[in-house]
Amino acid sequence: MTSPVRPGTGTPRGRSVQVEPCPEGPVLVRGAEVVLDADGHEHEVTRPVVALCTCGRTQRDPWCDGTHKFVRD
Repeated sequence: MTSPVRPGTGTPRGRSVQVEPCPEGPVLVRGAEVVLDADGHEHEVTRPVVALCTCGRTQRDPWCDGTHKFVRD
């Protein structure tokens, strides 16, 4: 199975990717250089921390755009 995140290749040894699920919201990812979406497409990470959508309703897949705050299941 391929990991959805990949640590930076030019980073110091020992750097790890941290993944933190937020209750009722996105998954925060720290230390990744690339994120793979469900179709296996790579998305470059340009920030130290990114939020990945878990509700499936974002307009910026795979990034969270806050839609989960306004949509009720």
